[in-house]
Amino acid sequence: MKTASVSYLGNLRTECTHLASGTTILTDAPLDNHGKAEAFSPTDLVATSLASCVITIMGIYCQSHNIPFVAAEATIEKHMVSDPRRIAKIVLDLDLSGNNWDELTKKKVIAAGKACPVARTLEGNVSLEFNIH
Repeated sequence: MKTASVSYLGNLRTECTHLASGTTILTDAPLDNHGKAEAFSPTDLVATSLASCVITIMGIYCQSHNIPFVAAEATIEKHMVSDPRRIAKIVLDLDLSGNNWDELTKKKVIAAGKACPVARTLEGNVSLEFNIH
């Protein structure tokens, strides 16, 4: 089953459409690679996908274990390198402070999130740093 379509809009921009919902995301090349940085770059989406996937998997784990999950905020820092140009490292700062979990529950929820499909896909290719607060 196809997931998305991507159309080139010119000027180093694309429009990505999620086929099931029709939701769109625009991308733009970053400033350091000939773009205007007026939207997510494709590599920004990779880094952002990590945060989204971690939080989603935490939510699924909590839902299936009857654990209240009411708060999660993440920021992402992406480090690029050259030769070849690629993502070398992603730093994920995740604030879970609104959940009032005991230490054991927190460890289990965090472990579930760190095992998300995006993290597993990136591991071994991109350095992943998780800072959980």
